[in-house]
Amino acid sequence: MSNQEEEVEYANGDYEMGEVDEDMYFAGRMMGDSESDEEDEDEYENLITDTSAAEARRGKDIQGIPWERLSISREKYRQTRLEQYKNYENIPQSGEASVKECKPTSKGGAYYEFRQNTRSVKSTILHFQLRNLVWSTSKHDVYLMSQYVIMHWSSLTSKKTEVLNVSGHVAPREKHPGSLLEGFTQTQVSTLAVRDNLLIAGGFQGELICKDINRPGVSFCTRTTYEDNAITNAIDIYNSPSGAVHFTASNNDCGVRDFDMERFQLVKHFSYPWPVNVSLVSHNNLFSLPMGIAIGINFLCNLVEYLLLMSRVLLKIGGEKEVQKCI
Repeated sequence: MSNQEEEVEYANGDYEMGEVDEDMYFAGRMMGDSESDEEDEDEYENLITDTSAAEARRGKDIQGIPWERLSISREKYRQTRLEQYKNYENIPQSGEASVKECKPTSKGGAYYEFRQNTRSVKSTILHFQLRNLVWSTSKHDVYLMSQYVIMHWSSLTSKKTEVLNVSGHVAPREKHPGSLLEGFTQTQVSTLAVRDNLLIAGGFQGELICKDINRPGVSFCTRTTYEDNAITNAIDIYNSPSGAVHFTASNNDCGVRDFDMERFQLVKHFSYPWPVNVSLVSHNNLFSLPMGIAIGINFLCNLVEYLLLMSRVLLKIGGEKEVQKCI
């Protein structure tokens, strides 16, 4: 087997249900054996550098991957990965069936323009089905989960700031009915949402932690459910018709809960026959779109009618098709 084949096999072999782990790829394939982990880390950091828009225009890889030092080109690697990568599907052949029903897209347009890639901040996503652990509130502000810390990173200053650390004990400073004053310890964050000055983190055990970014400490802690399958899948922050700030929490216990953030109180609790992966409220508050798992239906609204605010067209979604987990 050639070196090129070995590199392709290594990069694809153990990552059939997720992205290729670049750290392991470069540490294993390029550095070889080192005397210590610290030497490996130092050599890796020196190898992978930040990339600016000017460098990208001059031909540098936007991820900082030094393809010129590998025996396989970027084009060949991408081609091989597309041919060998096995995508995760609950319903076999669902993707192929959807493509036949969709209109072909026009190609050649500029969907986005590359500006910068930094290696100084790394997000931590424990499972490939988790969503919204990287959250952008503007063109320059990004919130992300890194280990047990929610960080803020600014592309203007290239600085990262710790916003909330849940590695230890976290308890609310304010007293509200229903708030768990004892708080939580070492919370595993499964999703988060940030809007204006409000940050909400959801956990694997149904935890909800609410924080005002401009104030020290945490404002509110609660546990939505004590069911065994309690993971918080998604959080949506929105304004009610009165202008009050609300948020919805979608959980694997088949529930969607609506909270009023002015009083930190549960307002409504909706129950469904399937775990809910995400629930979004339209801007005019006329429609809610819950998406989840039903028997034989994956990540679908079962004939849910949702008003598309821009086109004013009613859309019905049904059948057995794979739908993106993040929308």
